[in-house]
Amino acid sequence: MKKSVSILFLLFVLMVGSACAPNAAEVSTPTLESSSPTPLPTMPATPEPTVELTEPQVTETAVSETGNGEQNQTVIYKIVPGESRVTYEVGETFINQNNRFAVAVGVTTEVRGEVYANLSNPPESSIGVIEVDISQFKSDSSRRDGVIRNQWLESARYPIARFEPLRVEGLPQAYSEATPYAFRVIGNLTVKDVTREVAFDITAQLSGDTLTGTATTTLLMSDFGVGPISILGVLNTEDEVKLTFDFVARP
Repeated sequence: MKKSVSILFLLFVLMVGSACAPNAAEVSTPTLESSSPTPLPTMPATPEPTVELTEPQVTETAVSETGNGEQNQTVIYKIVPGESRVTYEVGETFINQNNRFAVAVGVTTEVRGEVYANLSNPPESSIGVIEVDISQFKSDSSRRDGVIRNQWLESARYPIARFEPLRVEGLPQAYSEATPYAFRVIGNLTVKDVTREVAFDITAQLSGDTLTGTATTTLLMSDFGVGPISILGVLNTEDEVKLTFDFVARP
């Protein structure tokens, strides 16, 4: 009896084991998924540093050929406002002060223009148009300045006097550093709406890169319809006026 129970128990264990054993077909060996390595984050490209190039200061020049095929180099000198000035001088008699005589002086530094200097062949040099803001003339009397600006010169309406050179006479044949040279420039001067031919006597010299000089002329105010000035019972001016142009110019 015990033997038969043992056999039955063994059979039971075998049956249960068979039922619980996994089917070989169903058992699968776990596979490792071969995944590609995670790509590293792409770093933004560092832009190459840009370098701003500053153009070197170059002297402005104009080059022309001579009849012999040689090149003449002309340096363009620009008149510097503020460092240059135009001055007028005119005699005036104060009637209300026992006919006291004085010289009225007015100055403006608002002047522009160019000089074309040919250092290898000075006679080929020339001067460009010169413009002066005469509305900025200042003297020792604001009352005088106001009358000139609004009534006589009418520079509030015609602020720019313009000198257009026609020819240059007496330029030297050769140039030497820091040597003063005297010459003459003839051109058309326009004040208000009147144009007259005027000649300036000039002395100029070049030292380093700075051209300096003085130009002078005398003219009649009546030629331009601006004088002589007369304020009844106060003063009378002379008709002749002296103009002086002290200039500084650089390339």
